[in-house]
Amino acid sequence: MRKSILPIASLLFLGGLAVSWATHGTSIVVNDPARNISIPDTLTVPLQVQAAYNDTTMFFRYRWPAANPGIFHDVLVYQDGKWERRGDGVPGSNPDGLHEDRVAMMLDDGSVPEFARYGGYITVGAGLAGLTDEAPEEVTKYLPATRNRLGAWDDMADEDVQARLREAGYFLDLWHWRGGRSNPMGYADDQNVGIERAGDDGRSAYGTNWNSDLSQPNVMFDKDTTGYAALRWDDIMAGGVTQDETYALIPAVSVPFDPTLGWQNGDVIPRRTLRMPEGSRADIAAPGKGRWVDGYWDVTLARALDTGAPQDDKILNDLGMYDVAFAIHRNATGGRWHYVSLPQRLGLGRDADLTAVKFNGARPQWADAWTDITLFYPGQVTWPLLNSAAHAGADQIAEGVPVRFRHSPEQLTHYGIEVEFNNQIRRQWLLTILAGVILIAGFGIALNQSISRSKGA
Repeated sequence: MRKSILPIASLLFLGGLAVSWATHGTSIVVNDPARNISIPDTLTVPLQVQAAYNDTTMFFRYRWPAANPGIFHDVLVYQDGKWERRGDGVPGSNPDGLHEDRVAMMLDDGSVPEFARYGGYITVGAGLAGLTDEAPEEVTKYLPATRNRLGAWDDMADEDVQARLREAGYFLDLWHWRGGRSNPMGYADDQNVGIERAGDDGRSAYGTNWNSDLSQPNVMFDKDTTGYAALRWDDIMAGGVTQDETYALIPAVSVPFDPTLGWQNGDVIPRRTLRMPEGSRADIAAPGKGRWVDGYWDVTLARALDTGAPQDDKILNDLGMYDVAFAIHRNATGGRWHYVSLPQRLGLGRDADLTAVKFNGARPQWADAWTDITLFYPGQVTWPLLNSAAHAGADQIAEGVPVRFRHSPEQLTHYGIEVEFNNQIRRQWLLTILAGVILIAGFGIALNQSISRSKGA
């Protein structure tokens, strides 16, 4: 019997060793579009910011690296007798490299106190579009108090409560510059986050260039003005269409679409038409328009200190203190595949993380004095998760300890990725424990049999 146990013990030991070898260190972080998972190769990105203001206007300047300028959002490509859409949002980067670059800034005046401590995390509720467990209908960013229960994306607070929250200033001002859908018109998109991410009152700078009844674009380029009715796919893919060309369907170069023009495979017409924004949504200008030069975007935005729309915008005052957080999209990404910052303190004429300098005249004379901010990929970390027992720091959040006092951007991006692969990490951990138990058992039995044999001898 003892003779048969030793081979079994040896097999147990070798089997445990094999399982341990197969499971330990096995790659877990694997892109999985079916589960809305795509991890960027670069986890942090530097952003440089400057701020200045005069008696009437607030200016922000942003600079960040981008390998290529994302100046197209999505396009229509003629292929074999029909127009096909290219450049749609996907998990991670669009494979055709088409999806506009963006910079966004959320701004608060203290009316949303959690924002000063936790930044954009408070806007990431359960069910958000792009999460692995996204809701069956599209859910955008929203603030916690707009729901009756934490984590219940569809349990809206009563309309009366929503209105009173808004009057109390419970919303975030969102400055949203878009490289394709607003920049060619010299504007950013003025939005806000409350019950959802929404545009301010008025109309945006873009529309959709598609006639669904006829399955064709509504407008095309004016050949008499630009020299062409459409761009060419090969030119776009080769990077030959730059900001120095006419690449956007602004009103001055647009004419009604002509289906009889003799279209060729590879002809490209933007799927977005541009126009002058109106109302409160037109409050943020991009003077000089954002420019991509030598691998960097340089974008300046300007808005009145007091827009006269206190339920759309945060009103800014000389010597005021505010809270801001930043985000960028680059490398043809959309949705939640962006880089974000921790919240920063903004002081108008006062020392802060980011100090806005007061000046005289119409435009600031920017010096080479930037505030450097590290942006990071946030993964799938939601506000309900951070406040749950699954998060070791939930008690610190309950006590109001700011995130920047406990975590660096580098730590947060790795935590965000761990959350995306939490089930896989747990499974591998259990397999490794099982392998260890088998190894110990096999080694113990083999050792015991060897000792018994020695004693018997």
